Amino acid sequence: MSHDLHESLRDNVRILGDSLGRTIADDLGEAFVDRIEAIRAFAKRGRSGDAQGRRELIEYLRRLPDRDLLPVTRAFNQFLNLANIAEQHYRARFRRVEDYKPGSQPVLGELLARARASGYSAQTLVETLASMRVELVLTAHPTEVIRRTLIQKYDAIDDCLTTIEASGEYPERASRAQGRLEELISQAWHTDEIRHERPSPVDEAKWGFAVIENSLWQAVPDFHRDLDNLLLEEAGERLPLDAAPLRFASWMGGDRDGNPNVTAKVTREVLLLGRWMAADLYLRDLEQLKAELSMWKANSALKAEVGEVAEPYRALLKRLAARVEATRDWAKACLDGRPYEGGPIIENRDQLYAPLLTCYRSLCDVGLDTIANGVLLDTLRRVAVFGVTLTKLDIRQDAARHAQVFEELSDYLGLGNYREWDEARRQAFLLEELASNRPLIPRRWECSTETHEVLDTFRVIAREQREALGTYIISMAGQPSDVLAVALLMKEVGGDVRLPIAPLFETLADLDRAGEVIDQLLALPGYRALAGDSQEVMIGYSDSAKDAGQLAAAWAQYRAQETLVAVCERHGVDLTLFHGRGGTVGRGGGPAHAAILSQPPGSVNGSLRVTEQGEMIRFKFGQPDIALRSMEIYACAVLEASLLPPPAPKPEWREEMDRLAGIAHRGYVGVVRENPDFVPYFRAVTPEGSLGRLPLGSRPTKRRQDGGVETLRAIPWIFAWTQTRLMLPAWLGSGEAFATRLAEQGGLERLREMRAHWPFFGTYLDMLEMLLAKADVEIAAYYEHRLVDEPALLELGGALRERFGRLHQGLLEILDQQELLEGTPLIRQAIEVRNPYIDPLHGLQAELLQRNRDADGAISPELSRALMVTMAGISAGLRNTG
Repeated sequence: MSHDLHESLRDNVRILGDSLGRTIADDLGEAFVDRIEAIRAFAKRGRSGDAQGRRELIEYLRRLPDRDLLPVTRAFNQFLNLANIAEQHYRARFRRVEDYKPGSQPVLGELLARARASGYSAQTLVETLASMRVELVLTAHPTEVIRRTLIQKYDAIDDCLTTIEASGEYPERASRAQGRLEELISQAWHTDEIRHERPSPVDEAKWGFAVIENSLWQAVPDFHRDLDNLLLEEAGERLPLDAAPLRFASWMGGDRDGNPNVTAKVTREVLLLGRWMAADLYLRDLEQLKAELSMWKANSALKAEVGEVAEPYRALLKRLAARVEATRDWAKACLDGRPYEGGPIIENRDQLYAPLLTCYRSLCDVGLDTIANGVLLDTLRRVAVFGVTLTKLDIRQDAARHAQVFEELSDYLGLGNYREWDEARRQAFLLEELASNRPLIPRRWECSTETHEVLDTFRVIAREQREALGTYIISMAGQPSDVLAVALLMKEVGGDVRLPIAPLFETLADLDRAGEVIDQLLALPGYRALAGDSQEVMIGYSDSAKDAGQLAAAWAQYRAQETLVAVCERHGVDLTLFHGRGGTVGRGGGPAHAAILSQPPGSVNGSLRVTEQGEMIRFKFGQPDIALRSMEIYACAVLEASLLPPPAPKPEWREEMDRLAGIAHRGYVGVVRENPDFVPYFRAVTPEGSLGRLPLGSRPTKRRQDGGVETLRAIPWIFAWTQTRLMLPAWLGSGEAFATRLAEQGGLERLREMRAHWPFFGTYLDMLEMLLAKADVEIAAYYEHRLVDEPALLELGGALRERFGRLHQGLLEILDQQELLEGTPLIRQAIEVRNPYIDPLHGLQAELLQRNRDADGAISPELSRALMVTMAGISAGLRNTG
């Protein structure tokens, strides 16, 4: 990989940029485009270390008339989005999905060969892959800034680039594609970037289903086909027909934690939408199969099913298509609230799978394997992965809401107050009721609307097919009774449907107690009778990092997983860990391959669940080529972590981590929790106050409307610091920890040894390095200069930047590098190319925030929109929001 951006990437950035320039000139005139060019030139000079250029940029921006502020922010925002399209296009072509070190991109074939060399038999490899359970859980976290209508235009622009590149011999094709490109860029320029209303949870779910329809529907059979071919080469065997190593689940329409807009009614509607969409997609498959499977040779099983007809496959497919069509009509009728009058529908996966399997076996029996393993196999694979619901819907609710139900109920039944009972008494009560045959909840109970809503959710669960639903997740879980409460509600209201119940441990204290809680839970015979021999546990990344700082949280997550693995082994229970990662590093994000391989040995045992959030869904799964590569990365990483896990850390590394995490935690808390100036500084210097107006997701930005940092959700907390380029949550505290060790004898050697031989620590440093490279303390200082005037707050800002500087030096020393990202020139260059386009947006954002404050939040709608566009543009430029 040359140090220069690959030529094709540069060409595409130029093609798209030139086209945008022409569009803007047509709309606003050449003089306006000259203004944009002047701003860009100042920004480039400022970036080349010319302080004068930086000053001139700021002065120029401050002199812009009000009417120019919105179009200027829009121009830079659009350019950054186009640069992302070019880069994504490049990654899809060159099979690079992750911002990671060259040479560390995993390839399945190579991994299978390595596993064979380590003594695993071909049979074991096939079995491990066939029984692998990786669930990618799509969540609509409010970080997808870009509207769906624009995403569709951007995908079409990507297609045009493909056509232009592929039309070497056919210049007229290239010029047609070029014309279409101009049209699309013009459409995008004349489309409002910012939604006018917040999306509803149902809108979010539709967006998730659109990703399946436009990308994963194609990528899933392609992925299995590649895997099949590999296994044939390596092991002489195919992947079993019903194997689905990767599946998809969703939180969209099921995650009610802190989101009052997700109701039982919404959950029911989203489940129906999934059924409708699945039926619609399968109908297209069946139409194609009916057209292609015109053969007459069939085995006796198929003939017995359809009788002696000229075209047996078509006869069976026609019957199946009629039922799938009926299913679509049924779902539509339910969505429209009218009675359904049609014939029998498809209720579960097997009713769809069995007839297709009959056709497949028949074709193989009569020697038509080539035909069997064509489009028919693709449809079978889709049924194995997507079932009849496309995704499994998880349900998530806060532990306090379940406790409230029992508080009201115990009071109503005259049993005392559930909230005031200690843990032992709660457990005794819940276990007794779990074992009892009589119902606990009175039929005509007049409860509060909040409790009613919780019970209604369990009623929705009761009415569903088990395969439509994933896991019931309890956020802010802290005790065994939190899990028992859900088990009891499921028994009382959930009918025969029993979902796995996963407590989510997300604060530092909860992570430290996670093993103990699960140990107590699994020791209860009444619970084991229900849960059987498997347990799912969710680890929260974003809230633990917000609570404790990144380094202390990462180490707590690691230790919690180790303890949970040991506890479940002792109880003879299969553990599935569910990683609640965000897109950004501050919320546990980062390259999936590295992240999975840096987990404790034994924690990824063929099964893993992980959240894919917000805009990361689009970056990883938005197009078939990239989705295919992302699936391969997950399969690779889970296979490798299961068969060739990383070594356990040495005892002295653990002691080292304990010390580092302790120092980092004190450093973080000392600022964020204990410094009285911190919250006022945060509010003054970041756009946090204006963030709530950005209509991103369906969820409110705050858990409560008053109070300090703890009331903020983790996403806006990180989003706000990303906007000012201080990236504070990802590094605060780490600098002190490293400085203490670097000052001691042997400290540097120990840190370098851990980096080289312990994937957990090495990955942590890589992530930190990438984050510091995206941070920019000069920009952070400018926000402060513009927005802060109290001496105490200015002093705090200066101290934070000093800490950043010391960490920067310390990290380079540990990495033994002269500058950041020496080993990953591609990422460094991607950041450098974007900076001159992001810098003007920072300047304008600080300016607009100041004007907004001067006007007491009453700036014109135009300027308010310009402020929102700066936020969208900066997050597009840095390619990670929250």
